[in-house]
Amino acid sequence: MGQVTATAEKTVGAGADRAFEALSDYQGTRSRILTGHFSEYEVREGGQGEGTVVHWKLAATSKRVRDCLMTVTVPEERTLVERDTNSSMVTTWSVSPAGEGARVRVTTTWNGASGVGGFFERTFAPRGLRRIYDEQLVKLDSELTG
Repeated sequence: MGQVTATAEKTVGAGADRAFEALSDYQGTRSRILTGHFSEYEVREGGQGEGTVVHWKLAATSKRVRDCLMTVTVPEERTLVERDTNSSMVTTWSVSPAGEGARVRVTTTWNGASGVGGFFERTFAPRGLRRIYDEQLVKLDSELTG
């Protein structure tokens, strides 16, 4: 069993503080930038950054659906960490200044399966998740600049 990592990043047309505030807004912005891969989205506690608890189902493929219950922490400035209480999945969103905009980076890690299934998971899952995040980041940029 090895760790699997998927990463995506994009420069958005808003400042770092504004981009981080939008990403921290689980009641509003985050629900609007979800792709069709997400369902049953529900904020269960909080809704703005630290202390938020949010649920969703993520359909990475038609056969692979993760039931996620994420707890959110803000361990450092402009960094959100979402830990899934149902699995080993951890997603980190970080925002940094980039010229007149902001660089948004999202990285998800989890403990993958072993054997042949694990090989395929480590090979294909990061690409699929990166495509989902790429779409979310485009939607975030539109939300910030639209």
